[in-house]
Amino acid sequence: MSGNVLVTGGAGYIGSHACKALRNAGYTPVTYDSLITGWREAVKFGPFEQGDLMDRTRLDEVFATYQPVAVMHFAALSQVGEAMSQPGKYWRGNVCASLNLIEATIAAGVKDFVFSSTCATYGDHDGVVLDERTTQLPLNAYGASKRAIEDMLKDFGASDGLNSVIFRYFNVAGADPDSEVGEFHQPETHLVPLILDAIDGKRLALTIHGIDYPTEDGTCIRDYVHVMDLVDAHVQGLNWLRNGNGPTTGGVDVFCLGTGDGFSVREVVAAAGSVTNLSVPMEDGPRRAGDAVKLVSGSRKAREELGWTPERSTMPQMILDAWRWHQNGGYGR
Repeated sequence: MSGNVLVTGGAGYIGSHACKALRNAGYTPVTYDSLITGWREAVKFGPFEQGDLMDRTRLDEVFATYQPVAVMHFAALSQVGEAMSQPGKYWRGNVCASLNLIEATIAAGVKDFVFSSTCATYGDHDGVVLDERTTQLPLNAYGASKRAIEDMLKDFGASDGLNSVIFRYFNVAGADPDSEVGEFHQPETHLVPLILDAIDGKRLALTIHGIDYPTEDGTCIRDYVHVMDLVDAHVQGLNWLRNGNGPTTGGVDVFCLGTGDGFSVREVVAAAGSVTNLSVPMEDGPRRAGDAVKLVSGSRKAREELGWTPERSTMPQMILDAWRWHQNGGYGR
């Protein structure tokens, strides 16, 4: 497979890894990013175009210049706490921006669209391994906005023949094994880099948000997928679409990406201490609004239809790759 692929959010954590995977698969990734949360230094594998998804004129220019064969859409606001306190920001920043992108995609005659969604669309389903058929009952504007974008893709599939693959997943961890790109946010909100910051003294302690959940150790449980496994699935999904699989007259197909195993916050902390052979300073804090107790996702459909295998998605491997990046890489440091 070859051709240009427009990657929104390609200067971010997952998007930059996707750009490397696309390049390795024979595509030319074209990063479209506002750099509000992304990093120019992360764009290493193809052309860069700075722009906002709300700027339709700019989008049309980029589509005309590169004539992509497909779009891979990662750009999004994704902080649960912020989504609870500022829902309007998420409806505008995620839904309105995605609508603009989808309409620009269709206007450019592009028919294949890969969307990075989230298992946060499901809400809280304790004791259940989530799959594509699980009822979606999001707990916050982040999950609700992503569900709305999924619905838009279904509608535009029916009206304009847009073919889409939607991926739902939970926590992403790890980094490029070569440390060319990795995870770095300002402010940092993700558990593994927060743990590593606490280990090497970049923060006084890791705050554990909620120690009274109805779990074995009192902390909430999540499914984790290695970022390299995750972006491999996105490339496989793109190839699957371009090979004529899925809806042939427009529509969507949904795949959940997970290991089926959950880790509590304390279990992730313990694994980080074991891998680095260093102690993790911790402090207890209150629960965060909008956090579910336990969220674990299956991936049977992705394994069977896409041939996806999450080879690096063990907790020790994710932490090891993240620790290597943390020590040797980083943006703006």
